[in-house]
Amino acid sequence: MIFLLYLVLAICVVFLSIKTANYVDLLDKKTNLSGAFIGGVMLAAVTSLPEFFTTISATSFLGNPDLALGNILGSNLFNNSILATLVLLFIKKFGESNISKSHLNVSFCTLGMYFIICINLLVNIDISLLTISILSIALAILYAIGVKAMANAPSEESDEEDDSPLTVKQIALRFVITSVLLIAASIGVTYVSDSIATIYNLGAGLVGAVLLGIATSLPEVTSCVALMKVGNFNIATGNIVGSTLFNFLILTFADLLYIKDTIYIFTDSNTKALLVFGFIAALLLTFMIFLKTRKKEKKFSNYIYTLPSVGILLCYFAFLLADKFM
Repeated sequence: MIFLLYLVLAICVVFLSIKTANYVDLLDKKTNLSGAFIGGVMLAAVTSLPEFFTTISATSFLGNPDLALGNILGSNLFNNSILATLVLLFIKKFGESNISKSHLNVSFCTLGMYFIICINLLVNIDISLLTISILSIALAILYAIGVKAMANAPSEESDEEDDSPLTVKQIALRFVITSVLLIAASIGVTYVSDSIATIYNLGAGLVGAVLLGIATSLPEVTSCVALMKVGNFNIATGNIVGSTLFNFLILTFADLLYIKDTIYIFTDSNTKALLVFGFIAALLLTFMIFLKTRKKEKKFSNYIYTLPSVGILLCYFAFLLADKFM
């Protein structure tokens, strides 16, 4: 019964996330807001709302920072795995597509975030300013750098016409309503996942990565599949790297609200494994984007992207298998 409840809540999260993203898209067409800002920053933030509220719930309400870390790190690894899968499925079209260089800059910022947390895993950095760790401040700075890279990227004019009868005020109201419902569904998923972990004696890191990570990543998955089907690999890639960047920023908010201690204390071995495999997958994704942005200067076979894509998928499956040996 509890798994049925999880499934229902997960479906609600996906549906509401997609509706919210649609309203953001309508605001893009009906207002003079920057397309680069809405697509690379705002849309990524909207599709990451489930991660935001589930992570805040896990730390502030449940007092379970490992569940929060597992949610963010698991969501990032799952997002990268989905992108890798879609690249393999559309390998020829991906090879022929154009990818913005800003995605590479954002990926470097993401690597920096992983590196900072990995260093803390090896050498506990217990430095705080009031209630926030210096690690969270570093993540926020890297996020700002990544956002600047996306905002400065050249944007293309959209050929789509605005055919919605809704006014800006109506769209904004519906956006607020769906966002509130999304908050409720996301908090529900967090509590149900925590109950599953308790009932079946599962690690918080594993539950955060699999149950929470996958459920809260489904909006990104849905949008990426749709974009790649029509050959828009640039926006699909931007959605993934932008969401990953925003997910790390969520840890800053969670750390600020978790007054008891810092959230960067890894007590679950699953979360540690997730961090390591996530870092390797991020390296492989950065390498793949680097190759893609260099293709104009050097001729590569489309199948060169197979190696990093397969490597990312192996990282995800390696994490799932690692649980059996911990």
